[in-house]
Amino acid sequence: MTKVLVIQGAGMNMRGKAQVEIFGPDTLEEINEQVNGYAEGLGLDVEFFHSNIEGEVVNALYDAHERGIDAALINPAGYTTGTGTLRAAIAQVNFPVIEVHASNPTSRGTVSNIQPVSKGSVYGFGVYGYYLALEAIKHINGS
Repeated sequence: MTKVLVIQGAGMNMRGKAQVEIFGPDTLEEINEQVNGYAEGLGLDVEFFHSNIEGEVVNALYDAHERGIDAALINPAGYTTGTGTLRAAIAQVNFPVIEVHASNPTSRGTVSNIQPVSKGSVYGFGVYGYYLALEAIKHINGS
């Protein structure tokens, strides 16, 4: 079974609690439940990781590389415009990483530093964007 790491970036723990008008009412736990349901329906095995510390996200990517994870989705959230450390880690792992955003950061003037090293990106479809990214992973890995 294809194994997918879902990384929820900085500030995702505040979903459903702040800026609801931009990101919607779902909490991180509710988002993860929906993503898990999507993955089960597609026959994918997902594990979730959240941190507000960029170095921990980098370590999670390297650990996933060592463990043979097949793919990753990342909602970088607060790391979208961050330093080069996360970008470098995404470029170094041996599996595809797809960037996901519930909203469209470009419409708010944000340019992603993660996008150039990602396999692809899905913006602006709410939680359903995770489903679209999981579908892409399924097809990339031939599952």
